[in-house]
Amino acid sequence: MKNVLVTCPPMLGQIDLFMDYAAERGLKLHPAKVTQILSEEELKALLPDYDGWIIGDDPATRDVFETAQKGKLRAAVKWGIGVDNVDFAACKDLGIPIINTPQMFGTEVADVAVAFVIGLARQLFLIDRGVREGKWLKPAGISLSGRRAGVIGLGDIGRNAVTRLQALGLNVTAYDPGVAGDAGIPGLARATWPEGVEELDFLVFTCSLNQHNFHMLNAEVLARCKPGVRVVNVARGPLIDEAALIAALQSGHVHSAALDVFEVEPLPADSPLRGMERAILGTHNGSNTIDGVIRASHTAINHLSGFLGAKA
Repeated sequence: MKNVLVTCPPMLGQIDLFMDYAAERGLKLHPAKVTQILSEEELKALLPDYDGWIIGDDPATRDVFETAQKGKLRAAVKWGIGVDNVDFAACKDLGIPIINTPQMFGTEVADVAVAFVIGLARQLFLIDRGVREGKWLKPAGISLSGRRAGVIGLGDIGRNAVTRLQALGLNVTAYDPGVAGDAGIPGLARATWPEGVEELDFLVFTCSLNQHNFHMLNAEVLARCKPGVRVVNVARGPLIDEAALIAALQSGHVHSAALDVFEVEPLPADSPLRGMERAILGTHNGSNTIDGVIRASHTAINHLSGFLGAKA
């Protein structure tokens, strides 16, 4: 039986469902005590005792892998889609087999993105807070039909977000240099970022993070945006210059924002976003459905069992 450390919060939330499934495939799962991520030092102290690792959003750096390999670690799987926190080049150099679990959560995260769009359009968050405080607020929202949304990223999440937004009557422009044409979606307009942001009522970020798109929504781009634009991010926090977004929210140039992800997670206690009335704040939880977690966790376990040659 191979010992596997699990540091992915959504999988940890349902860990009892996976113990027998993993055991049947020769793996014993060991849940880490973690809220969002473990630090490099914590990982370096723990990982040498394990044969495998199911990674969440932890800093899976070269230093971590080198230290772990000096112990027992022989394989890893990045749970979920995003891989910006994992040094795949280091794994290749060290001969550590590793893979992620792509195409797992396109519909789940897209559902959250569209829920955020609707929430911002109708200011549902203000109404909810008002009722809880004994107020009976009736803020005027905006109608979605005929509005324009920019979806940044045409991967699995982005494509699902586009079709959902179109079904609500929005005109969608997509930004993704890695995907040509309309991605098989009728009526989809294309542009090169940040062309046309002046015309958009919503910006919806669904893309992966890489060295080319860090802070792609910054003060300069925000200044070009239509006054009253609404911003949604269900992808990665550093796509947005958080300080610039906060300033734009404070000035009113950005009407409101719905953020499931942040530059630092969990969101620091002193972040001005916590006190902003026109913000919906998440916990990097867009993929976390019972169904999606089971699907991704089974895939991760199967990959790791194969890498380790594990047998029950």
